[in-house]
Amino acid sequence: MPEMGNSLRAAALLAFVVLSILVSLLISSVQQFGVSHFSNATLAVDEQEFASLRGALIYQLNERRKEIIPLLLPDGGDDDDDDENGLSEGTRLSPQLYSPLDYNLWNEITHGSRKAHMDEMGCDSLVDMQAMEVLGSGYTKLVVKVNLAGGQPVALKLVNEQGIDMGKCLEDFKDPQGCRELVSYKLKKEIVLLQRLQHPNVIKLKGHCAGDARGQGGRGAERGRVTVILEQGNPLQMIQLLQSPWEDRFRVCLDLVRLLHFLSQSPLGSVALLDFQPRQFVTVSGELKLTDLDDASAEETPCQTDADCTLQFPHRNFTLPCSYRGVCEGLNEKRNIYNAYRYFFTYLLPHQAPPGLTHLVDHIMNSTGELKADINQTLEAFEHILLLYKSGLHLDNLPPSIIRDYTVMRGMGTSGNVEYRCWPSYSQQGCVLSVHSAREAAYICNSHSQCNSFTLTGQKTWTGRLLASFRSSFSHLVPDGTSEVYVKKIKAPETSTV
Repeated sequence: MPEMGNSLRAAALLAFVVLSILVSLLISSVQQFGVSHFSNATLAVDEQEFASLRGALIYQLNERRKEIIPLLLPDGGDDDDDDENGLSEGTRLSPQLYSPLDYNLWNEITHGSRKAHMDEMGCDSLVDMQAMEVLGSGYTKLVVKVNLAGGQPVALKLVNEQGIDMGKCLEDFKDPQGCRELVSYKLKKEIVLLQRLQHPNVIKLKGHCAGDARGQGGRGAERGRVTVILEQGNPLQMIQLLQSPWEDRFRVCLDLVRLLHFLSQSPLGSVALLDFQPRQFVTVSGELKLTDLDDASAEETPCQTDADCTLQFPHRNFTLPCSYRGVCEGLNEKRNIYNAYRYFFTYLLPHQAPPGLTHLVDHIMNSTGELKADINQTLEAFEHILLLYKSGLHLDNLPPSIIRDYTVMRGMGTSGNVEYRCWPSYSQQGCVLSVHSAREAAYICNSHSQCNSFTLTGQKTWTGRLLASFRSSFSHLVPDGTSEVYVKKIKAPETSTV
C-alpha cells in the first residue's frame, strides 16, 4: 500500500510538471528565472530587511484572510474579532465561533482538500490528467483546459506564476513561497464564493486541490499551491452572439437576469459584480454561467446622505437613497442592473426582436437604462416575454387562413433542395428559423420572395419552438416520419373577359 501511495503521489506531481511545461510554452514562461533569480535575491537581502519584509507579508496575508472570514459566516456577518479568533498566521478558525460546515470549509481550502461528497473532486482526481490548452490568463490567475484520466473535460484555475500580481509581490517581498500563498487567496475566496453562491447560472465547482504552508494536503498538492476544479464552459463570444438568432440572444439576457435576481438576495446578502464584463461569463450547453467570482462583493456602502450613494458610469450617474441603517439602499442591485443593460441588453435584446414583442423589449430597455425598475420587476418582465414567446400568444394577429395557401405532406422530407440564405439563421448553408407553428412558418415564407416551401422537422430549440427550413424549391419528396413539408399552392392565372 505505501508503494501504491508513493506511485500515485509521483504520478500526480508528474501531472503538475507536465502542466507547468505546457503553460510555460504557451505563455512564454520564464519560470526558471522566477525561481532562481528571486531565490538569489532573497539571499542578497540582509537579515534585518528580510525580517521587515516578512512582517509586512504576514500582515498582507492576514488582511486577505479577513476578507474571506465574513463569507464563511452563515449570515455573512461581522468579523470584528478576527485577530483574536484564530486568524494569526498558520492557525485555524475556532470551531466554537463558527458552524462546523464553515470551519471544515476553511480547513479544506487552507490545509488541503477532502471529498465531502461522492462527486466532489480532490487532488487524486488530477492524477494522469492531460493538459489541452490555456483558456485564459490574467493578473492573478491562469485557466487551463484539461482532460482527467477518465476523459472528463474540466477547467483548472491556478495562480499565474508570470502574472502581474505575482510579479509585484515578488518585487515587494522577495519571497516566492509567501507570494504564491498571498496571491492564491483570490482562488481561496473564489472557492468559498462558489460554495456559498450555488445557482444554475454560476459555474459549478467540481472540487479543489490545496497544499498548506507546511506542504501537507492531498496527493499532488504542492506546498502553498491551490487548484480550483470547475466544469468546463465556452468563453462568451459577443461577436458570434450578435450574429445569432434573437432567441439565443434573449436566452443569454434572461439567464443573466435570473442570476442577478439570485445575487440580490443570496445567502451572503446583496452581491455586486465589481468586474462586470462579458469575459467573466461562459456558456455550458447554451446556458450562461458566471465563471469569475473573486471580484464579487457583498459589502454595503455606508452613507450619511443621499449624496454618498452615487453610482458613477462613463456616461451616466445615478443617486440612490441613503437608508435609515446608514447604507446605500439597493446600490449593489442597481449597479448590476445597469451593467447588464450597458454590456448585454443594449447589444443583444432589441435587434430583430419579434414584432409582437418589441413594445415589451422597449419597456425593458427603458426601465433598465434609466434604473426605473428593480431586479424583481426586471425578472418579471423577462419571464413574461418568455411566456408569450413560447406559447405563441404574441402571434394572435396573424390571420388563421394564411396556412390555407400551402399543401401539407406529412411524414415526408425533401431532397435536391435549392436553398437560399437568410439572416440570422441556425444554418449557414440555408435558411433555418424557429417557429411556434406552421402558421408562423407560412407567414415567414410569404415574407421571403425566394420561398416556395418549408419543412417542419422534429428538432426544437431551448424554448420548445420548432425549427423550420425554408427553400426556393426541391426535386422530389422522400419518406421522413419526423417531418412535414408545406408547399405553396400555385394559383391559377386569372382569365380576362372580353
